[in-house]
Amino acid sequence: MRNYRDLPSGSVDRAKTLRRNATEAEKRLWNALREKLPGAKFRRQVPYGPYVADFLCFAAKLAIEVDGVTHAERTEQDAARSRYFEAQGYHVLRFWNHEVMENIDGVVAGIAARLSPSPSHA
Repeated sequence: MRNYRDLPSGSVDRAKTLRRNATEAEKRLWNALREKLPGAKFRRQVPYGPYVADFLCFAAKLAIEVDGVTHAERTEQDAARSRYFEAQGYHVLRFWNHEVMENIDGVVAGIAARLSPSPSHA
């Protein structure tokens, strides 16, 4: 289990609240990840530094964010979040809610492609 001791106050409680109040797109992606990528261990609404990642795979160093309409107005905050995760060695994938709801297979395929080692590194 991860050590949450050094997180900002309230981070764990905020993550628990976000898990309980997941959007339909987050629920759909969570179910798809568990069903279609069972070998990848994802956690949802993970407190990490000053942020809470929607989905995080520690082994693959992959953060996935599912963005709704409010994110269209928060581009700088989202960019700062992505920079933070990238500085920690993570690759960040972002999907819009409508992408998850209308093309879950394509979203999962994009995630699976990122999880698979590239032929140049084999």
